[in-house]
Amino acid sequence: MSTTTTGDASIPASKLAKNELLKEAYPDLSGHLAPTLADPAADHFTEDDEQFLKFHGAYQQDDRDKRKTGKQYLFMIRARIPGGRVPAAQYLAFDDLAGRYGNSTLRVTSRQTFQWHGVVKSGLGPVMRGIHAALGTTIAACGDVVRNVLAPSTPSTNPLLPQLYADAARLSAELAPKQTAYHEIWLGDTELKLPAAAAVAVPEIQSVTPEAATPTGAAVDPLYGPTYLPRKFKIAFAVAPLNDTDIFTNCLGFVGIADPADPARLLGYNLLAGGGMGTSHGNKETFPRLADVIGFLPAERVLDAARTVVTIHRDFGDRTNRKHARLKYVLAERGVEWFRAEFAARAGFALESARPAVFTRQLDLFGWHPQADGQRFLGVYIESGRIKDIPGHALRTALRTVVERFAPEVRLTVQQNLILAGVSPADEAAITAVFAQHGIDLAHQGSSFRKATMACVALPTCGLALAEAERVLPVLIERFEALLAEVGLAEEEIVFRITGCPNGCARPFLAEIALVGRAPGKYNLLLGGNEASTRLNRLYRESVKFDDVVTELRPLLQRFVAERQPGERFGDFIVRAVLN
Repeated sequence: MSTTTTGDASIPASKLAKNELLKEAYPDLSGHLAPTLADPAADHFTEDDEQFLKFHGAYQQDDRDKRKTGKQYLFMIRARIPGGRVPAAQYLAFDDLAGRYGNSTLRVTSRQTFQWHGVVKSGLGPVMRGIHAALGTTIAACGDVVRNVLAPSTPSTNPLLPQLYADAARLSAELAPKQTAYHEIWLGDTELKLPAAAAVAVPEIQSVTPEAATPTGAAVDPLYGPTYLPRKFKIAFAVAPLNDTDIFTNCLGFVGIADPADPARLLGYNLLAGGGMGTSHGNKETFPRLADVIGFLPAERVLDAARTVVTIHRDFGDRTNRKHARLKYVLAERGVEWFRAEFAARAGFALESARPAVFTRQLDLFGWHPQADGQRFLGVYIESGRIKDIPGHALRTALRTVVERFAPEVRLTVQQNLILAGVSPADEAAITAVFAQHGIDLAHQGSSFRKATMACVALPTCGLALAEAERVLPVLIERFEALLAEVGLAEEEIVFRITGCPNGCARPFLAEIALVGRAPGKYNLLLGGNEASTRLNRLYRESVKFDDVVTELRPLLQRFVAERQPGERFGDFIVRAVLN
C-alpha cells in the first residue's frame, strides 16, 4: 500500500485525499491530457484529468445557465504574471487571444494576472501556444503549487519597489514546478498530434493501484516531490504604508524594510506566514485567517526563506482533508513559536525580531499621477476586472488603441484594476482624448464607493458558486450609491466585496461590507474590515436575501452619519459601536 510521508508520520493511501493519489500516480502531471486533446470527438476531460489541467493553468467549466439542455463545456485559462507587469506587445497578444478564442473579454484577477474565459477545447492549444509565443506562461497559475507571486504595482517615489518586483519575479521562476509535461503537451508539437499508438484507450487512474500507476523513471520535482503541495500556496510582497497586495491574506508575505541609514537600500524583509481567505459554510475546522508576523531576514536570504516555508507546508499540510490543507491551519494549530523553530532548523538560520512596519491603506489610485522618474502613470477602474466593450463604454477598444499607439507598460492590481505606466507627460492629453472618444472620462471614473468594490466571477461558469457575484455587482453598486446619497454619504469610500461562495476569491473577509454567497439569492452579510486590509470582518446577518441587503444596511449607515467620530471610516465605526 502506498503511503505519503509528512512531518509527523506516513499516511496510508486509504486515508489520503483522492488528489494525492492522482499526483502520486502521475508526478509529471500529464494524466491523460494529451490523448484527450488529440481526440476531436472529445469536448471535455475526465474528472481526474481536470485536476492535472489546473497545474497547466486551466479550469474545465460549463455554462450553468444551460445545463437543462446538457453541459456545454468551456475552459478558463489563467496566466502566471509575477507582479502583474505586462509589456505592451504582450498585452496586445493577450487581447488578440481573447477575441479569437475566448468570449472577447480579458479578466484581471485579484492576484495580478489575466484570465481568458469561454474557450472551447479546440482553442486550448492555440491559446496556450499564443501565450507562450508572447513570452508568457500558464505553468502553475493553478494547482497545488506556488501560484502567481504578487508585488506592488503602483509606481511611486518609494525607491524599494524595483527590488521587490525583482525578488518577486525571481521567486516566481525559482519556485515554479520543473515538470516537463506542460512543454510536451502544449508546446512540443505545433498541431498537438500524437503517434497513432498514443490514441489507444488509457485506463482510468482510479482503477490502477498507486504502485502500478507511477511511471517508471518519471521525473520528481526537486522542491515539491512526487505529490507536490497539499493545496495551493500564495506569496506576496509589499512595503508599508501601502498594503496594495493584501499581504496578510497570503500563505507567505515579505514586507520590505528600508535601511534606516539609507532609505534607498533594501535592508531586508519582515516574513509573514499563515494567511488565507477560504472557508466552508458550517465547517468550524475552516476559517479565514490573517498571516502572523514571524520575524525579519536579510534581503539576500529571501529565496532561502521562501523555499523553507514552502517545504513546511509540503511536509506538515493536511493531505487527508483538502478543505483543511492550507498553511494557515498549520500556523493556527502549531503556533508561531513552533513555526519559528521549524523554520530555523530547515533554513539553517534564525529569523531576527521583526522591524516596525505599519500599513494604512490598500486601495488603488485612479487617474493621472507622477512617477519618480518623471514619467506619468494612469490608474484605470475596471468593474469586476472585466475588460470588455459595452455600448457607451468601449473599455477594451480604448485600452487596445492606447497600448498600440503609446506602448505603456500594463500593470495589474490585486483590486482587479489596471495601471498604464511609463507614459510620457507629452502623451497624457492624447491618451485622455482616446479614452473620452470611447466613453470613458478619466477624471470621473465612478463614485468613491464604486471604485472600492470587487466581485468574483461566480455564476454561470464557476462550479463552486452558490450565488451570483459579478453579474449582480452593477445592480448592487446602483443601490448602494442611491442609499449613500439618501443618508448624506454620496462621496463616502467604503470597501465592498461580494463572492458567490465562501472560498473568498475576492477577499470578502477583509471588506468593510461584504456579501458571501450562501444559496441562490441569499448571502451572509459581514461587516467591520478596515482601510488597511489588516483586520477581518465579522458575520452580522446570515442568509440575507439579495433584495433585503439595502434594508439591512440603511439603519447602520444612518447611525454612522449621526455617531461617527471625526475621520472615522464605516468599518471602524461598526467595530467600535455595533459589533462590540
